[in-house]
Parts: sequence; structure tokens; C-alpha cells
Amino acid sequence: MSGHSKWHNIQGKRGKADKARSGLFTKFARSITMAASQGGADPEMNFTLRLAVEKAKSINMPKDNIERAIKRGSGELDDGAKLEEVMYEGFGPGGSTFLVEAVTDNKVRTVSEIKNVFSKNNGTVGGPGSVKWQYKNLGVLRFTISEKNKLKDKWPEVELALIEAGLEDIEESEFGIELFCPVTNFKNMMDTVKAYNIVLEESGLEWVAKEKVSLSTDESKKAEGLYNALDEMDDVKAVFSNAD
Repeated sequence: MSGHSKWHNIQGKRGKADKARSGLFTKFARSITMAASQGGADPEMNFTLRLAVEKAKSINMPKDNIERAIKRGSGELDDGAKLEEVMYEGFGPGGSTFLVEAVTDNKVRTVSEIKNVFSKNNGTVGGPGSVKWQYKNLGVLRFTISEKNKLKDKWPEVELALIEAGLEDIEESEFGIELFCPVTNFKNMMDTVKAYNIVLEESGLEWVAKEKVSLSTDESKKAEGLYNALDEMDDVKAVFSNAD
């Protein structure tokens, strides 16, 4: 979700790491497998795979699990489970909308479970294209205010370097800094951030709502409940919403 909700979700995932580590491993393994199947098994040549592997390492996913997921994606390991990426679109409380990225070996099962979660959380699933047009696919990088403060008087220099790397927009709040860029500039942005030793809280390609919708306190609580219920599903890779 946006702003506060997105930062809150990042912290929430950290809290879940020990409680539901096996579920997180499953999610990250599927992302690694898909990245390897689409762009090859070498992280140095496959930027998407490199990102997926780095995220898996950030939750201390065992090396054997990572290597097995890569082999499954490259076809070196064939266990009969064929994964595919699918996207679902839906509507939530107060005019909120949701995009749900999933990786599944059984679309019939996944869509049934997605519909069930929407139904139980004051939402409905929409048809293809009903929601996606309201979003842009962007590269997003997030880091804390403390990371920015470490740069001190170097920050103007960093901002200029980020603009040259392809920065489209930057948002700052009490929770941290969010950088947005076109997908084609995402690698350049990552390289620039790394060059200045900025430690990221989160990075990746996201569907960012072109316009946010403001919800009442009750609607916001219900929308967050729907978001969390979708995000906790084993088959779901990522959830995006226009709820503010």
C-alpha cells in the first residue's frame, strides 16, 4: 500500500520472519525460480535473479534452498511442478483497488483462494484490465531517514547522481525515503545507491497507483485487513493498492 501502510508492511514482514519463515522461504524460492526460468541461472547476467537472491539472503534463506530454486528455474532440476506468474485485479472498501501478483503451479486453486480472500474481506475480484490501468510499473527503492542522515552534506550530490541515473520522483516522510524510476533505469538506480553505500530497506519493481484514494478510518482498517490477508497467501508474490 502507499506511504505509511507500505512502510508498516515492511516492518510487519520483519516481524513475521521468525514466526512464518518457511512460508517466506516458499515465496522467495518461487520468485527465484521464475527469475531463473525467464532470464537464465547466472545472477551476474540476470539482474532480476540477482535481486531475488539478495532478498532471499536478507531473510537468511539457506544457500541450498536458493541453489535448488535456481536449478528448478533453469530446468536442471525437474520435480514436475511448473510455475507461472499470474496477476489478479480487485476492488476493496471505499473505492480502493488492488493488484495481486502470484506465482502458482495451479491457477484454478489460486484464483479460487484469491476470490475467497476478497469475499471474506469486503472486496470483489475484477476482470483483466479493470484495475491495472490505474497503475504504473516502476522501480522503487526505499531506505530510512537515518540512512539519509548518514550522508550529511553529501545528500545534494547523491540527489544529482540519482537524477542522472533516471530518478523520476522522490518522496520523503517520517518513515523514510522512497525513490521512483522507470523500469529501464532501475539497475542504474540500484548501482548508484550502492556506490554511496546506502542500505536499502526494500527495492524492486512495483505497480504504483497513479492516484491515491483517501479512506475513512473504518475503510482503511478493512482495506489493510484485505491487503494483509492477500499478502499472507502462499501463492502471492506481492500486493499493491491505491489506498492511502
